[in-house]
Amino acid sequence: MTPEPTSLTGDSPTGTDDARPGPPPGCPAHGKGPGGLSRLHESEDLKKLYEELRAEHGPVAPALVHDDVPVWVVLGHAESQQLVRSPAQYCKDSRIWSALAEGLVKPDHPLMPHIAWQPMCAHTEGDEHRRLRGAIDAAVAATDFRGLRRHVNRSVQRVVNRFCEAGEAELVGQYAEHLPMVVMCHVLGMPDEYNDRIVEAARDMIRGTETAIASNAYIMEALGRLTARRRVEPAGDFTSHLVTHPAQLTDEEISQQLRVVLIGAYEAIANLLANVLRQVLIDPRFRSQLNGGQMTVPQAVEQLLWDEPPFSTIFAYFAKQDTELGGQRIRKGDGLIFAPAPANVDPRVRPDPTADMQGNRSHLAFGGGPHECPGQDLGRVIAEVGVDALLMRLPDVELSIGEEQLAFTESIASRHLVELPVHFTPRPQQDVLLRPSHENDAIPQQDWHIGVTRPTAPVSPVSSVLPEPSVEPPVPHPVPHPVPPPAPAPSPVTEPAPPQGAWQRFLRWWRGY
Repeated sequence: MTPEPTSLTGDSPTGTDDARPGPPPGCPAHGKGPGGLSRLHESEDLKKLYEELRAEHGPVAPALVHDDVPVWVVLGHAESQQLVRSPAQYCKDSRIWSALAEGLVKPDHPLMPHIAWQPMCAHTEGDEHRRLRGAIDAAVAATDFRGLRRHVNRSVQRVVNRFCEAGEAELVGQYAEHLPMVVMCHVLGMPDEYNDRIVEAARDMIRGTETAIASNAYIMEALGRLTARRRVEPAGDFTSHLVTHPAQLTDEEISQQLRVVLIGAYEAIANLLANVLRQVLIDPRFRSQLNGGQMTVPQAVEQLLWDEPPFSTIFAYFAKQDTELGGQRIRKGDGLIFAPAPANVDPRVRPDPTADMQGNRSHLAFGGGPHECPGQDLGRVIAEVGVDALLMRLPDVELSIGEEQLAFTESIASRHLVELPVHFTPRPQQDVLLRPSHENDAIPQQDWHIGVTRPTAPVSPVSSVLPEPSVEPPVPHPVPHPVPPPAPAPSPVTEPAPPQGAWQRFLRWWRGY
């Protein structure tokens, strides 16, 4: 984008020929950079800043990112659609970026993990994009979504089992940031890689911190191991479908595609889960609509995709030629930030930002055009089941602090809820093979017959760390295993066991006994 922050050309950042001087010393316009442009990465309230930029510049506004690198930020809904749906004018290949060619973007730039060209579908176009994207689309299409829902339910049980007995939890750090990663590691085929470290690395990389490059390297190392393993031993997981796809992707290409899916899905789902749960907890009307059947969980998820898209912005598009967008003159090589958050509240398409958007999927939360998010269906399933299953497991969950005390950390990429402390009735751990439900807290019915004392002690809960069986249970609610009756007193005469009916014999066979 011209001018560069050092005013090498003397052109105006708005596309006119008049230079714009920076603010004088002592000017209250703090957070301003060369040319009086706003530094997005220094803003404490990006929502407010985006509206100020919209009021001053219109649907496309000039701004700065780290190291005062200039970009355009696209704020309008129609302009955003034009940006992502015009591959002849805009692409995601950063090698044509003027700021990069002129040395304004250093190798250690915090946004480099997002911007640096890599052999993955998110950065390619034309035939190469179709080859790489085709492999991902085929792997997504091969997903067993019914089986995925079962796995999400089991994962909810495992995660909730860690805190359910305490009667309190912090749903961002203990739930929303862990459930998506454990599920995505399973989907990709690397469940053993799931741990706190990979969760922290994913969060760090998305935030664009000073350690983002190291975190990116950690994740790529894990994905490289997975790729090498599946090259030798393909299975039925997402990675194996990439390995065996007719496009014949290289190991590096596979690792990079996995990175797109893992990080994109993880951040989107983590934010979406936290935001939906926050809305349920702070807005009684929202919760009553869910409980009263006026709104389904999928509809609630779609509403939050309008109100709080998981990614505030998506890096980055680059102009392939001189063009015009939103009344601004865009030069060849300029960088443009696609910004779903401000575009979703563009007053030209949504005059009332609080309006109910049920049934309307024209939000930009998953992008659009050739680079529309390939894993959005995976994300929707994990978010929908993750919200529904938690509320089924902890139906009386309540926020432990006032709504005004909730805090967010904000980066250019996303707005992330810091904590969501809650309390609820302490509940025992549950068998991970059972569908999450508070009704599972009750003492299960035991097989009982005349002459045997009816058992009264509750069955011990199944540990949350038990390994999963390799075979899926054929029914979602298997009957609990009967508790053996107390041993009878010694007697010289042993009474024969009562005969078993057909139903009892079937149950014992069903349980594997």
